[in-house]
Amino acid sequence: QVQLVESGGGLVQPGGSLRLSCAASGNIFNINRMGWYRQAPGQQRELVAHITRSGNTNYVDSVKGRFTISRENAKNTVYLQMNSLKPEDTAEYYCNADIQTYGLAFYNYWGKGTLVTVSS
Repeated sequence: QVQLVESGGGLVQPGGSLRLSCAASGNIFNINRMGWYRQAPGQQRELVAHITRSGNTNYVDSVKGRFTISRENAKNTVYLQMNSLKPEDTAEYYCNADIQTYGLAFYNYWGKGTLVTVSS
């Protein structure tokens, strides 16, 4: 059994910052790609950023220069530092990871989400 648990969401004013965290736990042998997705009301879920185990990153254009993804492999944790937040960043943010269990198979897992609201 593997769980991804997000934290750090909340209400912030435009221009403010938040840091999201996602910790993976359970039957974990190895974690490859970890990422953050978001889904605003009435919209499709979109990739925000992802990071490989070696630290290579990729961002959606709308967050480049404002968001930074990072991870601590020893803690099975991924972070998303969000600066200069805009109202259009308001969404439910989901953690996602490709996890190899001790059975050596890879599975894709999702967290339950954390809500980020950017509003004055």
